[in-house]
Amino acid sequence: MSDLVLTSTEAITQGSQSFATAAKLMPPGIRDDTVMLYAWCRHADDVIDGQALGSRPEAVNDPQARLDGLRADTLAALQGDGPVTPPFAALRAVARRHDFPQAWPMDLIEGFAMDVEARDYRTLDDVLEYSYHVAGIVGVMMARVMGVRDDPVLDRACDLGLAFQLTNIARDVIDDARIGRCYLPGDWLDQAGARVDGPVPSPELYTVILRLLDAAEPYYASARVGLADLPPRCAWSIAAALRIYRAIGLRIRKGGPQAYRQRISTSKAAKIGLLGIGGWDVARSRLPGAGVSRQGLWTRPHHA
Repeated sequence: MSDLVLTSTEAITQGSQSFATAAKLMPPGIRDDTVMLYAWCRHADDVIDGQALGSRPEAVNDPQARLDGLRADTLAALQGDGPVTPPFAALRAVARRHDFPQAWPMDLIEGFAMDVEARDYRTLDDVLEYSYHVAGIVGVMMARVMGVRDDPVLDRACDLGLAFQLTNIARDVIDDARIGRCYLPGDWLDQAGARVDGPVPSPELYTVILRLLDAAEPYYASARVGLADLPPRCAWSIAAALRIYRAIGLRIRKGGPQAYRQRISTSKAAKIGLLGIGGWDVARSRLPGAGVSRQGLWTRPHHA
């Protein structure tokens, strides 16, 4: 294992247990590139949020300077050959090996710019646009690493990222509020008469959270269809990740507002069980008539 892969693997093991678990199912070469790409994505997120490998976000004093530095370092990695730190060296290696359009990594950076600008998300489409930039494009890049070139399949990969991010927003609503952020659609909050405050969601806020989890479901369903176009071990890994992440939403539904009194996550034992179920999802995705239409779903921009 190269030093770059080892450094990336250590970062992911500390920063995302769910991803680390699912990645173990991938073929070695694809796993290494996936881990390196994820390590850069995690590093970029942590830079903007003042985090350390997925810890609770902290308000930062210089968000624009952090964003400017992140954008410059990313462009240096993509366009140049000079020395860069390990996360950016990882991005450079993966982007060149798999012929990423420069717009893809930069779309992720633009998602962080939306955070720095404190964008107001009034509608679900506004939230989905943000979710594309911070998660959907990650799904697209991951799928390219797995050999996907067809835009319709990349759209399904984007859908998984969108579903993951909507689940993230639902899970992190209280923590986000502590640093002055809210990603729930403003018009939904207004309709429900809900405010984002307190240690646990109010009944009104909880209805909005459930509505967001409902909105994620068509994107999870669409993403399952894309499994059929991935190499088998990659498909199993992604199916497991889908199950593990979706289980967070199920815990929110089952636990009610009181679920927010502790970190909402999936236990190690549950993850192991969901790995097995993911294998069945892959098999079902390859059956005749298993597809579902994407009609009506938000669709990513297709860069030339």
